[in-house]
Amino acid sequence: MIQTDRETFQMMLHQIMERFDRIEDRLSRMNRQTSALDGDKLLDNQDMCELLGITKRTLARYRQKKLVTYYMIDGRTYYKSSELEAFLNQKGRRLPARLKKQMEN
Repeated sequence: MIQTDRETFQMMLHQIMERFDRIEDRLSRMNRQTSALDGDKLLDNQDMCELLGITKRTLARYRQKKLVTYYMIDGRTYYKSSELEAFLNQKGRRLPARLKKQMEN
């Protein structure tokens, strides 16, 4: 069994509490972002690539050419699921029913 003195214990407890505070801040920021996006489900690059059947580089080209709308949140790229459907409609494609159901969950 490891024994620690009171000062070491207090320091460790302080570090744990700081970590909880950071997690709480991040969660509240995520909640604000979701409400700012009208509660729409957010997709990341991997989700988009899988749903569209394209590579990450192709998706980057779509962003460069402004074919898809994207949002930068905490240095990460996200897309609204409703805008994915609009993009597919524009291309004359439809989202398969099983994927549409998966996005709603």
